[in-house]
Amino acid sequence: MDDAQTDHLRAYGLTYWCLESPEGGASEWLLNYRGGSFLLPDTPAVRERAQELGVTCEPIGGSARDRIAATIAEENMERVVLEKAPEIAVYIPPTAEPWDDAVTLALEYAQVNYDELYDEAILQGELAEYDWLHTHHEDFSGQFGKFWATHRQEPWYQQQVKVAQDDARRFGFAGVQELKGAVAAQVAQWVAGGGFVFAMCSACDSLDVGLAAVGVDIIPAEIDGSPLDPSAQGKLDYDVTFCFRDFRLVSDPARNEIADIDLTPPEADFVGTGATFELFEFSAKQDPVVTMLTQCHTLQVPDFLGLTTAFDRARLKDNVVVMGDRPGTSMVKYVHADYGDGTATFLGGHDPEDYAHVINEEPTDLSLHKHSPGYRLILNNILFPAAKPRERKT
Repeated sequence: MDDAQTDHLRAYGLTYWCLESPEGGASEWLLNYRGGSFLLPDTPAVRERAQELGVTCEPIGGSARDRIAATIAEENMERVVLEKAPEIAVYIPPTAEPWDDAVTLALEYAQVNYDELYDEAILQGELAEYDWLHTHHEDFSGQFGKFWATHRQEPWYQQQVKVAQDDARRFGFAGVQELKGAVAAQVAQWVAGGGFVFAMCSACDSLDVGLAAVGVDIIPAEIDGSPLDPSAQGKLDYDVTFCFRDFRLVSDPARNEIADIDLTPPEADFVGTGATFELFEFSAKQDPVVTMLTQCHTLQVPDFLGLTTAFDRARLKDNVVVMGDRPGTSMVKYVHADYGDGTATFLGGHDPEDYAHVINEEPTDLSLHKHSPGYRLILNNILFPAAKPRERKT
């Protein structure tokens, strides 16, 4: 998985296939070895599948395996056994939306199977069937992405509002905020029981806002017609959130931020497509979890915007591990936290290969970005639940 690899992204798909298919088998993740390589069963079926996907594999004989094992034992590297393909779900509304989701693009390009879930399935407890859940640009605060000011006349926005309001009534909730808050609470309960949630874009901060604001009216009157609770800020419960604390709500409906967690330009201290963020290097033997989540062939990753681009360092809880940031600034891009028996991993931004992806823009063609370091971070997350690493020590 270093620069010798012809298709980094589909290499994850090949590894997932080995875990999922009876023709594959248990595999190993060689953390920090040649960019985080995978050791797969050397069978005709695996070789054929690798050729189909266009993935570079190198045969490793007995003596070579011994040399690799010795190198890993001596260096900041580790061997992690991948045992079983995780069951993957993506939180996707049933209505078509005028944007794409980087995670579904990555899964489809890598040819990894996933199921789509939405509010009804989550409220009915169907998350229990899955190991891993992704949420992207959904607004769990019930404010429809704070698009009221800019897109309220658009048919897609009006349809989104109608469907959400109809669902809230159908499921017996007072409004959309109550519906989304209940869904966020179900996700949190599932994570606390051992699930793994991965969020990008506006789902990162809106999940925590939705959890903190259960029972508190936070929606501006312009959006839902009801008066805003003037004491809402003081009633937020930060104890139940995944990653963020002490955040202030943004009640102005003309601003698409829902809280001061987000650092999207012009508020952030970076401008332009040349910006990058840096991945942290961890001890593979002591911290295998975050080492898995940061495996890449480079430590410098091109930055990319989103409804939520990055997180204010001052808003992070004490237990949150920063895995990627812009050094010397308050901008944090990639974080991970334990939550009960499960974990939450948040990556700011919308599309790692489109600096400023906009509504109605064509989806990114990942066949043109086979070596994308940002998309590698996404795919690290789908294999992380397949491992049974030692508990993080530091």
